[in-house]
Amino acid sequence: MQKTKSMGSFIPSTILLFLFFSSVAPLPLSTNSRWIVDEGGRRVKLACVNWVSHLEPMLAEGLSKQPMDTIAKRIVSTGFNCVRFTWPLFLITNDSLASLTVRQSFQRLGLVESIAGIQANNPSIIDVPLIKAYQTVVSSLGENNLMVILDNHISTPGWCCSNFDGNGFFGDKYFNPELWITGLTRMAALFNGVTNVVGMSLRNELRGPKQNVDDWYKYMQKGAEAVHSANPDVLVILSGLSYDRDLSFIQNRPVTLTFSEKLVFEAHWYGFSDGQAWVTGNPNQVCGRVARDMMRKSGYLVNQGYPLFISEFGIDERGTNANDNRYLNCFLGVAAELDLDWALWTLVGSYYLREGVIGLNEYYGIMDYNWCRTRNSSFLQRISALRSSFRGPGLSEAKLHKVIFHPLTGLCVTRKSFLDPLRLGPCAGSDAWSYSPQKTLVVKGSYFCLQADESGTSAKLGIFCTDSNSKWEMISDSKMHLSAKLTDGKSVCLDIASDNTITTNGCKCISKDNTCDPSSQWFKLVDSTRSSTSGERSLLQYLPGKGLSPSLLVGSI
Repeated sequence: MQKTKSMGSFIPSTILLFLFFSSVAPLPLSTNSRWIVDEGGRRVKLACVNWVSHLEPMLAEGLSKQPMDTIAKRIVSTGFNCVRFTWPLFLITNDSLASLTVRQSFQRLGLVESIAGIQANNPSIIDVPLIKAYQTVVSSLGENNLMVILDNHISTPGWCCSNFDGNGFFGDKYFNPELWITGLTRMAALFNGVTNVVGMSLRNELRGPKQNVDDWYKYMQKGAEAVHSANPDVLVILSGLSYDRDLSFIQNRPVTLTFSEKLVFEAHWYGFSDGQAWVTGNPNQVCGRVARDMMRKSGYLVNQGYPLFISEFGIDERGTNANDNRYLNCFLGVAAELDLDWALWTLVGSYYLREGVIGLNEYYGIMDYNWCRTRNSSFLQRISALRSSFRGPGLSEAKLHKVIFHPLTGLCVTRKSFLDPLRLGPCAGSDAWSYSPQKTLVVKGSYFCLQADESGTSAKLGIFCTDSNSKWEMISDSKMHLSAKLTDGKSVCLDIASDNTITTNGCKCISKDNTCDPSSQWFKLVDSTRSSTSGERSLLQYLPGKGLSPSLLVGSI
């Protein structure tokens, strides 16, 4: 990360369902074209959170606030199935650092209060070597059915990242390529046979004036081979250039390795990756431009048969950062459409020591300062739909169809019954839709299509689908406005009302205005092969001859 950056007892049933399936995936993992799969060949979607352990103390953050098992259980209860666990290279290659105990590491930094907290909450690790403490955290995560990806975040312990911190690229002050390969080898061997360690990210955010494509291939391929040789069970995850935003060079020059079915690429995407563009520009135009850039630099990989892991994304969870808030709506739309694996930045609520500040609050963290409660429960709801797979090997429960995803809420268009209006609800209960070449949205297995009535009124379903009010164009640069023309020639866009029912209104932010917010009208048509869990009856029963007249069939529902 180029960083400038309420736990309750209730767990939604959709998360419980997700947790059940995520905890029983047969390991180890491998790849099948663009998908990550388990030992039985069924897709496993990585829905991870980043847990920081690469700063000066070289210990997983938060262990002075809570027992590690408590933290692991909170990761599970908030719906994640995986942790991207960071580590500094010198933890395993610098003997003077590697030999320190946890207590000694904190003493040299003057972190007296943290020592007392660790002694109280995690006494078993206070006097063990730092690498042993790292292993103990991985074991605790495994005991809670959490997969782990080991991420070499930096060389010398500290906050990451800048162009001139000596950690950016091969040959920098703290980035000796041979020492790095030695460290990767040792770490891979150390966790060989630890079944919940499913992958290794070779290096975080390559960057700086020395970065170049030729050295990237030379050393990243060596690092990949070293990891696979020491631990053939783990996925080998390669980052790109320019703070992990650029993998475009792979398109014309594939990576050459002696092994197969283990290679994954990773990319990062934040709001601040594009400066303040989200608040200084029109959100539709910015989303379109940024999404196209992402597809050009990394997203294209899924179409070439490689898994793409967005190993860092996130927002200021106080909800006050307009740039982050607008970015997130675009990100969630793209991530759902591509059905990407991902890791949220970050679990951390506060740090022992960051950039010279003791106890710094982390507003990108899902936990609060004391690691007791979640910082923003509505954010966790918004990303809940992305935790489950929409499609992939072993998930052909239904024929390929569309679900209508709403990034602002993280919900999908659903229908409770024929007499109830369309509304937003959990994507697991969404109807299956088809989007025809004629631009109609039809409920699969029926003759019913989505129709606009008058601006400001509920959208409806009907069976006469040739008029302009039944044809939904993807307009605006964002490609997330669904627009239809009324009988009077005026255009409206799909929208949501305050009660989450689906309505239509005048289309927002289509001009170059940068002060408006179109997010209530952003919908993404997402491919899915999952069956609905709603258990509702088919609309076919309401066709003529089944008890309702045609006049009722074209009415609002």
